[in-house]
This record gives sequence, C-alpha cells and structure tokens, in this order.
Amino acid sequence: MKFRPLHDRVVVQRVDAEEKTKGGIIIPDTAKEKPQEGKVIAVGPGGRDESGKLTPLDVKAGDRVLFGKWSGTEIKLDGEDYLIMKESDIMGIVA
Repeated sequence: MKFRPLHDRVVVQRVDAEEKTKGGIIIPDTAKEKPQEGKVIAVGPGGRDESGKLTPLDVKAGDRVLFGKWSGTEIKLDGEDYLIMKESDIMGIVA
C-alpha cells in the first residue's frame, strides 16, 4: 500500500466476522454486524505534546486491535476497504 497516515492516525483493515454462532446457527449477511476487530496496516509518526515533542504511538503495523463500533472513516485503497482512525479510538491490542 502506498499510503502513510499523518500524526497519530492509524490505518486498520477489519477482520472478517464469524459465519456461525457458537451454537451452530449460521448468520446471514444482512444480519451481521460490522466487526470491531482489525489488523493495523500502517501508523503515522505520532502526535505532538504541548511542548512540541513527538510522542510515538503504542500500536504498530501488524497488531490486532479492538475499536469502537462507529470509530474511524471508511476508505477504499487499491480495491480494499480500510478504516482511518486516531490512536485514541483504539480500545486495545489483542494478544
């Protein structure tokens, strides 16, 4: 991908949702919710604090993260769907 986010922004690609529930019920596409888990594709250099010092981000490319249901802005690059969001929209890293 030839895209580099600025400041404290992160590019995330959603991870596909499960097709079945734990009980074995198949979920149709129309009833599925968008997954709130994704893989970090690219990160910006970091934000600036009040004194102007660069603060690096805690996430890095390749991390699996959880984010809010309505977080980020959906974009399409090279035919793929991505989300651009601030690092503060990310709730945590999945180990």
